[in-house]
Amino acid sequence: MDSSWLVPVSLVFGFLVGVGLVSLMHLAAARGERAHRVINASVPDGVDAVIDALDTGGIVVDPSNVVIKASPGALAYGLVAHGALVHPELVAIVNRVRKSGESVNEEVEVARGPFGDVSMAMSVRVARLGSRYVLLLAEDRTESHRLDAVRRDFIANISHELKTPIGAVGLLAEALQAASDEPAQVRRFAKRLTREADRLASITQEIIELSRLQAADALTEASLVSLDEVVHLALDETRVLAEANRVRVVAGSSSKAQVFGDTALLVTALHNLIANAIQYSPKGSRVGVGVRLESGVIEIAVTDQGPGIPEDELDRVFERFFRGDPARSRRTGGSGLGLSIVKHIVQNHGGDVRVWSQVGRGSTFTIRLPEASRTTSAGATP
Repeated sequence: MDSSWLVPVSLVFGFLVGVGLVSLMHLAAARGERAHRVINASVPDGVDAVIDALDTGGIVVDPSNVVIKASPGALAYGLVAHGALVHPELVAIVNRVRKSGESVNEEVEVARGPFGDVSMAMSVRVARLGSRYVLLLAEDRTESHRLDAVRRDFIANISHELKTPIGAVGLLAEALQAASDEPAQVRRFAKRLTREADRLASITQEIIELSRLQAADALTEASLVSLDEVVHLALDETRVLAEANRVRVVAGSSSKAQVFGDTALLVTALHNLIANAIQYSPKGSRVGVGVRLESGVIEIAVTDQGPGIPEDELDRVFERFFRGDPARSRRTGGSGLGLSIVKHIVQNHGGDVRVWSQVGRGSTFTIRLPEASRTTSAGATP
């Protein structure tokens, strides 16, 4: 048998086998590349950079809800952990959007952190990103909601505070008219009417003052201020009140301390603290006012011998309209805004105000301000 034709056949067979192997290798490589793309998914062009630039929460998830991109804000909010969305509320919204294809805007409350003891009010927008991905944008609205609640409370409190003197003025006016033939009654009602009118004017003025202090330009005319002068003016303004309440106000020696700020505002802050101390002090007691300079910080302390403040109320004394003893505050004509005004004035001067108190022993309110020589610029607010 002639075997000469067997050599070409074997060559052809080998060629066909080689082609088959190469095809199989290309097919395997293509499948591997597709698998690699699925496993190592990436967001569409341009989206990656946008997510990185977000200050708020931005998250892209794949069809399996695996997070393939998350902004620093999303990580800070604690929305992502181990490559997955942490909160089932957000997962449910993502699944709904993926199924319907329609974008969703919702507000949800989710836990912040692993312990779940602090919650966040999140404004969430979820939308399809192409045919494969879902984009979730989240913004923390907790502070905004808190401020809205504060505004509502503020308006409610203003209405309540103004209603009392306004109602009293109306009733006293009627009483005056009815007692027009009785001079003694007229004088009595007129005196009370004047007192209620003064109280109404005081509340209105304090509301205006507080609104001004919260403005960005509250210290447009800052200048070098002598705290000895501030103490002298505040004591002068409260002298009549101290004499009427038979309380002795004692000031420490001259400090020569100076700050940059507004003299009138600082006098108002110190006046409020001294007036509070006088009104809450028993007759025959003493109120002390002292100034101390230490390590570039000036401390102005007002100490009284009054009933003191319970420990659970110390954190609230600077809140608007807060009164530890509402009945006594009404008798003394307090509006509940005085300490809030003090806090805002001091904060606008770059300082803070603190309180120490013990029931039965008295209280000390301390204003802390940066010394003028430590301020970076004489024309700037510290």
